Amino acid sequence: MKKIMQYIFILVLLITISNTGKAQVGLEKVGQSTMNFLKVGVSPTAAALGNAYTTLGSGAESMFYNPSGIAQVSNMSGFLSSTMWIADIRYTAAGVAKRFGNIGSFGVSVLNVDYGDMTQTQLLSAADPQGYRTVGPMDIGAYGIGLSYARQISNQFSMGGQVQYVGQTLGTTEFDTGEQKNQMRKLTLNFGMKFDTGYKGFQFAMAIRNFSSAAQYEEVSAQLPLVFMSGVAIDLLDVVVPGHSENTSLMIASEFLHPNNFTERMNFGAEYQLGIISVRGGYEYNRDLGGFSAGFGLAPEIGNGTFGINYSYSAMEVFDGVNRFSLTATF
Repeated sequence: MKKIMQYIFILVLLITISNTGKAQVGLEKVGQSTMNFLKVGVSPTAAALGNAYTTLGSGAESMFYNPSGIAQVSNMSGFLSSTMWIADIRYTAAGVAKRFGNIGSFGVSVLNVDYGDMTQTQLLSAADPQGYRTVGPMDIGAYGIGLSYARQISNQFSMGGQVQYVGQTLGTTEFDTGEQKNQMRKLTLNFGMKFDTGYKGFQFAMAIRNFSSAAQYEEVSAQLPLVFMSGVAIDLLDVVVPGHSENTSLMIASEFLHPNNFTERMNFGAEYQLGIISVRGGYEYNRDLGGFSAGFGLAPEIGNGTFGINYSYSAMEVFDGVNRFSLTATF
């Protein structure tokens, strides 16, 4: 059974890469998705690595990238983060994952997006597009609630999935017949697989995020930001300096993305760990906004657990840079 699951993983990975290559000669579907708040990363560890995190993600925060990462939880893992996105938009994310022996690991994640205060206006009449009146504050926001499960099929291979209930509110519209709330709610599915070769820290993984039916807005429908991701990572220090201290590592990761609303992308990241200190850097290729990112983390052991503090900074082409903070805990 373990061999069969490993073959399925490799087959799906090859099919994904093949389909991605074919898509490069097709039309560019730029800006043709909705609920794009799901595209924003909420982990400073992942952001600092240029979001090359499909392979390296583990613990509760991996539920926001590759749910198979919670299979690596030894007992319990927690995650809490805050992201100051562009235009004063704030993302708050939290997650808890727990392992139940050989049954596997279960996790719950929550995402909230605060767009800030906005004032709603309305045209006085269709015949006079220049005239408008102030209606009042807009009720806008977005959220996501996820339930994840992952299991180690073998010591090297793990699989996981997540069911996520997402929603978005974009104010109200007044008609002659009354008021209509502009809301959308959908169920999305996320899948992930990871394989650790056991050689020099070499790992590879793949994930599919935001798989869902189309969202219907009045007479227009749009897909959610579906994305296929495949990545690899290796401990470069193991390759260059065999037998180095167990307290140090230099992980190098790269990731290939095939989204349904843009051309193909590549992410690159590196993390040097020395004891409880981690220094990270990364770059996202083929982005209109963003590119370079960096950050650090501290993960001291306290009692029977490890508590982490992480920070990242992501540069933006036009807007101010994005800052992310998180607290993590493992027991």
